[in-house]
Amino acid sequence: MQQVIFRPARRSDLPAIVALLAEDALGSQREVVSTPPDPRYLSAFEAIAADPNQMLAVADEGEEVTGTLQISFLPGLARKGAWRGQIEAVRVAASRRGSGLGQRMLAWAVAECRARGCGLVQLTSDKSRTDAHRFYERLGFLASHEGYKLALPPA
Repeated sequence: MQQVIFRPARRSDLPAIVALLAEDALGSQREVVSTPPDPRYLSAFEAIAADPNQMLAVADEGEEVTGTLQISFLPGLARKGAWRGQIEAVRVAASRRGSGLGQRMLAWAVAECRARGCGLVQLTSDKSRTDAHRFYERLGFLASHEGYKLALPPA
């Protein structure tokens, strides 16, 4: 087994990241896997890479991307001006699920948030992802809030 390195994503990782996002029932309905990647993914990647309060990260095992997540570092006035780490789009390759990679990836992400001075780490998970909910709860996350989203169609 290769050593896992958690690192910021590179542009060359984009096809593998999109494939991970599309690898489940929900992602397969909303992501577009193509070669080359859809230009919207490249545009989003460039915006993330240019923003010091964003980190798109991958789990790299011997030059193979086997996991990904994004951390947004959010300043706020609540909690006496505490920064928050918002973790999104957590994916582990199907072949690596159950191996402990997801737990290691989340521990790394929480450590990154702590290193950036965050006072809170939060994430959301689709209500249908019950396995993910159990996973996050095992890691100490609490389902303390009800989340809401509003999809905005293109103008």
